[in-house]
Amino acid sequence: MLSEKEKSEIAIPGNPNPITEMTEFMDDRVILYGHPGLCRTSEELLSSDGFQLILQRFLKKMTAQDSPLLNCVSSFKSGGGYDTRKLADFLKELFAKDIHGTAYASMDLVLLKDFIEELYSYWRRRERFVIFDRDVEDGGIDLKEYHPIFVRANEEFKNLVLGTYRHISAHVTGDWFKVYRQIPAGVGVGLLAEKINWKFPAETYQKLKNIPFIRLSLIYPPLIYYTKVNKRKGKFNPLPKNPMDSVKLDSSRWLCFPAKIGTLLVFIYFHKDFVSHAAGLSNLFELASAQEIAGRKPDGIMLFGIDPALMENQLVGYYEDKANNLVVGAVAYQLPDVDYFGYFKKTALTIHNLIMIERGNLPIHGAMAKIDLKSGKSAHVVIVGDSGAGKSESLEAFRVLADKYIRQLTVIFDDMGSLSMTPQGQVVGCGTEIGAFVRLDDLHPGYAYTEIDRSVFMNPHMGNARLVMPITEYRHVVAGYPVDLFLYANNYDNVDDEHPSLEVMTDTKQALEVFSSGARLAKGTTDEKGLVHTYFANPFGAPQKKQQHENLAEKFVGAMAKNGKKVGQLRTRLGISGFETKGPEEAAQSLFQFITKNL
Repeated sequence: MLSEKEKSEIAIPGNPNPITEMTEFMDDRVILYGHPGLCRTSEELLSSDGFQLILQRFLKKMTAQDSPLLNCVSSFKSGGGYDTRKLADFLKELFAKDIHGTAYASMDLVLLKDFIEELYSYWRRRERFVIFDRDVEDGGIDLKEYHPIFVRANEEFKNLVLGTYRHISAHVTGDWFKVYRQIPAGVGVGLLAEKINWKFPAETYQKLKNIPFIRLSLIYPPLIYYTKVNKRKGKFNPLPKNPMDSVKLDSSRWLCFPAKIGTLLVFIYFHKDFVSHAAGLSNLFELASAQEIAGRKPDGIMLFGIDPALMENQLVGYYEDKANNLVVGAVAYQLPDVDYFGYFKKTALTIHNLIMIERGNLPIHGAMAKIDLKSGKSAHVVIVGDSGAGKSESLEAFRVLADKYIRQLTVIFDDMGSLSMTPQGQVVGCGTEIGAFVRLDDLHPGYAYTEIDRSVFMNPHMGNARLVMPITEYRHVVAGYPVDLFLYANNYDNVDDEHPSLEVMTDTKQALEVFSSGARLAKGTTDEKGLVHTYFANPFGAPQKKQQHENLAEKFVGAMAKNGKKVGQLRTRLGISGFETKGPEEAAQSLFQFITKNL
């Protein structure tokens, strides 16, 4: 929790409706509350209590390191620490004029310049957010007029920080910069939030009434976050009680990301201590509009960061509120164990899958793409596989080989989707996400850098390093494309004459056995090792409703076979050492050749 010393209340200059501003500092994270245009001048910036907090934390860190840079500010010592107000006044004086015109001209200017650089770098290395809660009873339906204001205010704040730093540096060195780097020196993420009245299905859900919805997300990629863990563990099991019945929520500490997950609306509520993942959510799921929220009951609700005592010794879980036709997913506030974006993504997708099964649709853990080849042939291909099986990597291989084979590639889903059936018995696929949460190691060398200006990176220095990037339009996600090829991503078998890269299975029973076995060589994306089995390659809802799922799988695979669609497996060899890139590429080539010859 924050101490009172870490909170400051300042009225926004020029704001016709002044609100409370608070600066929050936790670990490597800084959250500014209020309009990003809070500080309109460099003097206001350097006088703000927020800057005082940054300065205090920086000096504390440098003191702990016994940094020699502190020698240049020794005259500002006071008692056991430093008089940060006087130090801030000194920086304001440096902003206004050259140091040689001040009483500080005799200071060690080389050391002072290094001190300023280190302070500036200390700020930029934090995870920096601004949250502007408009604090209205019911959010405005139309925010079009406010969009450019919000974007411009964040841009002005970025330029204000850059300009303040540059003026102070130039007035210390006596020379202006010869190279200007227009880096995002303000915040990395700006969130505009409002309360919106939605349809509460029962009294217990009224606890969520005062938690604002994210209406607008502004990010400055590339963003690089270093989370406390880099793997997901545990299973998604049902909870005996609805956590909403007992949960206690301080609405000032929570936000809601209203996600359009495929055709479903899921309200993802999260504790602000996990706000770093909000940028990832913005790149992964389509953000619902106020029109899609107001007066509507969501299909699912997710609570990220609740009291572990409500979780029955589980990190993650869910409850099916059948009386209100709602699925509630929950993640315990248990650090560092759940500080991983995968818990956000997979809990939300488990909610989706449970609902799909109940509605008679078949959830698919895999990837789907519409592939138009230069040969003139085209196909809608679904590749089923659990984490590390090669589904996303195969899509990446399609992209790598695009110039040679592909006229157009349209991604429908990259990780999770569902199959439904038309009245005529045709199987069609829909997706869930507009983005992808992919392993950095498995992308083609250099590709991540071509997408760096749109991506959120997570722990790039570690194994299972990930990035979240937008990959498709929401209209493609929900359009519903007919399935021509339904393949299992086999990452463990080698390829030979008896085991081709692409193998069609005409025996429906045999095909269902391969899919149901869900075998794969674990790639270190979870806590599993070696050759493992996951029912239908989908631990997110399928095993929890196995009997219903088996009936649906038999129905849909049977329908595809009856309609002349191809069912089989694609050997990606992703789990075999030395084939991490070559395997998916050769599998992609085999797929292209098969489409040309057989479809």
